[in-house]
Amino acid sequence: MEIGKCCCSAGREQAEAGIDRPHAERQVRQAAKARDIHEMVAIPGGTFDMGTETAEGFPSDGEGPVRRVRVDPFYMSPYAVTNAQFKRFVDETGYVTEAERFGWSFVFHLLVSPETAKRVRSVPQEVPWWYVVEGAYWAKPEGPDSDLCGRMNHPVVHISWNDAKAYCDWAGGRLPTEAEWEFAARGGLERKTYPWGDLLKPDGRHRCNIWQGKFPIKNNASDGYVGTAPVDAYEPNGYGLYNMSGNVWEWCADWFSPGYHRETSDVNPFYDRPTGRRSMRGGSYLCHRSYCNRYRVAARSSNTPDSSSGNIGFRIVASE
Repeated sequence: MEIGKCCCSAGREQAEAGIDRPHAERQVRQAAKARDIHEMVAIPGGTFDMGTETAEGFPSDGEGPVRRVRVDPFYMSPYAVTNAQFKRFVDETGYVTEAERFGWSFVFHLLVSPETAKRVRSVPQEVPWWYVVEGAYWAKPEGPDSDLCGRMNHPVVHISWNDAKAYCDWAGGRLPTEAEWEFAARGGLERKTYPWGDLLKPDGRHRCNIWQGKFPIKNNASDGYVGTAPVDAYEPNGYGLYNMSGNVWEWCADWFSPGYHRETSDVNPFYDRPTGRRSMRGGSYLCHRSYCNRYRVAARSSNTPDSSSGNIGFRIVASE
């Protein structure tokens, strides 16, 4: 598998040829709204051991070497941006996402209806569990015959990096850097595997929304969810942040590089050299230890800035 690619996400470059790819145009107002700091969590900043060198990691993703990193204080939303929040943005700005402009997005095969499945014309060879579904976008996450009924408090999905950036501009915030994201995800713990510690299920309790069963054939949903979960599902970490592992991948501000830990500063690190792919953190409801245990706090992945799928979302941060 190509470095930086994750088998539980898919990029537009993996879709078969012949699909129209119109140019994405910026469609947001220039004036940003004042952010609601009182609804965000104050992250104290400080120093921490970033990255991992454990056997569970993926060296080709650039998860190490472990190094001491310092980040300044900032604010972070306790939740990923929800469908309700993104709907408000769309209603107020008329923004059209890239999935809508392309006319399609990736949907996991077990989530599409039989009727939609019959109309699927393209499946990426590398990740055949992803269907190219025409008409899938944030408001119709499984295709034209789906809706958001009962899911307004779930994370918005089918959001490209460019879409996430547009929302952040409108809201008066920004996407987190990888260092900010990992510092916040650790919740004050040092060198732990997950936001709550080293055990995936302490006391037998599910602490995140990931794949349960045999991927990609059967998800027994023992954690309560087949697809996305509400943004406030499970217990928060030590900083009061929810679902920093699993549920949906979250875009970060950085360009992705496997050499990240060797090529960025130890103080407020940020990879700003274009590589064609943007970083993602946190894993999703499709991650499973058998093939993609990237729901660990040090794990990294990436995708092209115009890519979207049914397991990619984001959360917003703000500087002090």
